[in-house]
Amino acid sequence: MPDPVSEPEATIDPAVGHVATLICNPAQPGPVAEAADALRRAWDGGALRWLATGVAAEFALPREPEDLWNRWAGLQDAGIDLAVQPRAGRRKRLLIADMDSTMIEQECIDELADLAGIGPQVAEITARAMNGELEFEGALRERVALLAGLDSAVIARVLAERITYTPGGRALVATMRAHGARAVLVSGGFTAFTAAVAAALGFDEHRANELEVADGRLVGRVAEPIIGRAAKLAALEEITARDGLTPADALAVGDGANDLAMLQRAGMGVALHAKPAVAARCRLRVNHGDLTALLYLQGYARADFAR
Repeated sequence: MPDPVSEPEATIDPAVGHVATLICNPAQPGPVAEAADALRRAWDGGALRWLATGVAAEFALPREPEDLWNRWAGLQDAGIDLAVQPRAGRRKRLLIADMDSTMIEQECIDELADLAGIGPQVAEITARAMNGELEFEGALRERVALLAGLDSAVIARVLAERITYTPGGRALVATMRAHGARAVLVSGGFTAFTAAVAAALGFDEHRANELEVADGRLVGRVAEPIIGRAAKLAALEEITARDGLTPADALAVGDGANDLAMLQRAGMGVALHAKPAVAARCRLRVNHGDLTALLYLQGYARADFAR
């Protein structure tokens, strides 16, 4: 049974300037009702609307509160995400998503390296690159070079045995597409993985880097040009222009430094369980919820989710 939505009077008037949304992890519900009630009183907010009972709620605000970030910080220990954003234009017409540690719960190159016996060495480089400590393109070339000689059949093994999908991903893609949006997976990873992930989750298209293979083994090189930070931003701008949209019409989601330019350019850029250096530069941060949080941020209720 879908979660009920609150009374009819608890709707958000499109003319109202801002909306506050509180979200917790559906698997570990937090005190959303108590937190929302306290904020509504402090901020003179409107009536509470439950998007998913006990999990996500929103209320209208005339403006962004001056103490937003102090309130946000105060909710972290309770496992609650808080976002305040303009009410107008929340429903987006394009989803552009990172793959590794976003739509899936792993970093594919780390899984390949682990099976090659060099997991810790590669994972350390990955972590530094995703936190912005290393230039992404150079770090990718370095990591791929370490995989030279690996049997390409390991890719299928990683897909079959090690890849798990972030909760809420299928609902996110299906619901946005059901309401007329397009979904694109844009990854600094590899097409051998994005093809499978995009198909499994229902994306319209995917873009990623190409691993070079010869005689059934990885060569240790990735085809140029590499899809990194600049290329992800370019993809956002190219896709929106192609489809008659603007970046303001897009919802972008990612976790690493190579996603940052894309997140900052999109109309709704969400740092999902992001590296600290990335989250600190994004206004919309999901630290506790799953991918359904991106639907709640757009004002979708649980009853609206596509099946």
